[in-house]
Amino acid sequence: MLDGVSLDQLRAFIAAADEGSFSAAGRRLNRAQSVVSQTIGNLEDQIGVTLFDRSSRSPRLTPQGAAVLAHARIVAAGVDALKAHAKGMAAGLEPELSVVVDVMFPMAALTEVAKAFLLQFPRTPLRLYIEALGGTVQPVLDGRCGFGIVGSLPFIPPQLSTERLTSVLLVMVASGEHPLAKIPGVVPKAELAKHIQLVLTDRSELSAGREFGVMSPTTWRFADLGAKHAFLLNGLGWGSMPFLAVKEELASGRLHELSIEDGPHDGFMMPMSAVYPSAAPPGPAGRWLIERLKQCPQKAASRTP
Repeated sequence: MLDGVSLDQLRAFIAAADEGSFSAAGRRLNRAQSVVSQTIGNLEDQIGVTLFDRSSRSPRLTPQGAAVLAHARIVAAGVDALKAHAKGMAAGLEPELSVVVDVMFPMAALTEVAKAFLLQFPRTPLRLYIEALGGTVQPVLDGRCGFGIVGSLPFIPPQLSTERLTSVLLVMVASGEHPLAKIPGVVPKAELAKHIQLVLTDRSELSAGREFGVMSPTTWRFADLGAKHAFLLNGLGWGSMPFLAVKEELASGRLHELSIEDGPHDGFMMPMSAVYPSAAPPGPAGRWLIERLKQCPQKAASRTP
């Protein structure tokens, strides 16, 4: 019976789990609620597992359903990637490639790939935008960019496909002269809250009303990582930075790495992914660029040279 499981059933299951109801899943999939409910019921019959508890007003994932959901996402993502590869190979070369890049992505890796891109596609202009949070996704949704390199926005709209590229090591830092740098050992959250936290701001509306990693009631916000870096060096607050961007200042003592309460001992790992519309995957030049970015050395995720 498992051989009869269809991608359509898995997509209906994923939509219902994401949206929290069969009716909302129907609206997302442009189908009637009854069709979604029947499709999921057929899936449950085929695999012999109850995916949703229907005893309350809204269906809730069972523990077995949550386990199946993780596998369903992997299968659906794999099919999306297959379709993207095939469509990209069949498409003609893009007249121009526009890409929006997360400000946290290591520029050294990006420039190395760009050099190779110039040799491979000398007649294809490359247009790059550097943004943070939802600013890395909105241009893709708007069609202004063929794909984005996203890390600082922890959620991706469902109409976009994702491909993992690398991870970036983030560390919490303050100037060597900042009061927090004088605290030995782990810095309590109560102490962090007494000082200005420097954070990135979202120039889009995608993360409106949400905060990511904010631990102080007083924040100064930047859309530019270089400006945030300069303010950190001048003791005007504390905040997270890519380790590679502050490695030299940490070694010289101009910046001090903060070990914060309940934080990971060796820093935070930020996954970086390429995102693009599932219905409009990158063409040959974009596909080539994504594959080369996947091959970048993983220095961004490590403290070693």
